[in-house]
Amino acid sequence: MIKINHKLLDVSHIQPGIASAKSLVILQLLAEDSNIFEYRSFGYLNFDIQLRHRVIEAAFALDKSDAEFSTLEESASNKQYWRLSKDGTFTLQPGIAPHVALLDIFLNGTLYAFECGTAIVVTFLKAILDLIGPRNFDYLFSSLFLYDWRPPKNMALHVHQGTDYLPGDCLYFKNPDHDEETPEWQGENAILLGEDLFYGHGIGITNAEGIIDELNSNRKPNAAISAFLTKHIISLDSSYYRQFQPTISRAKPVHGLVTLSDLIVSEIGPKIYLS
Repeated sequence: MIKINHKLLDVSHIQPGIASAKSLVILQLLAEDSNIFEYRSFGYLNFDIQLRHRVIEAAFALDKSDAEFSTLEESASNKQYWRLSKDGTFTLQPGIAPHVALLDIFLNGTLYAFECGTAIVVTFLKAILDLIGPRNFDYLFSSLFLYDWRPPKNMALHVHQGTDYLPGDCLYFKNPDHDEETPEWQGENAILLGEDLFYGHGIGITNAEGIIDELNSNRKPNAAISAFLTKHIISLDSSYYRQFQPTISRAKPVHGLVTLSDLIVSEIGPKIYLS
């Protein structure tokens, strides 16, 4: 359920013709969830929805970039923008703006290789950049580095256990019987794109069964335990990044994305209604 400034938000009266069903999916999933999602204002709710859409867009873009999957030791980068250490850490070349280096991964993906943890961080960073713009992004991530699932400074995350999966979340598939000689197949970090649709770096865009099948094909001999989707959920903390959104956003619009300004707001007693 959704609460705006401690008041319950009712979205059951939204007219289908106001926005496409696709554009309202995240809003409705938030409202139907048994957990309480608390927002200071409609602006914070709308920003959270936008950020989740940006994560989804960034995941599709990274998949299309043809950046390869690799182990940390076999990582690769465009040396014009990144210095790459032997352990697989990416750091900025001197004088390179963080947003420029990040965007190069999407523009020249064939020059890059990294494992799935780094891919999730890259996806989250692209989503943040698209909403807060280059100037604020470079301020927040002036000392940007990329290394596995180690988030750079000012990457604000929500981490919890549950099954309240939402589009834009990062979920984890565990492969307990992986071959010890290939530890990179011990699991897969994946972005939930929609109902049973995921992006996992090195596997691509597929459903949960597709990810599990791929992990199961990379197990030790005589393995008995199947890979499975865990309850580990990671998402961006939208409330933190909301304060850095430009007053007049120049971010690229997301096709079909609902904005709360398109809806009628009615406040009656302890409830707020959207229609």
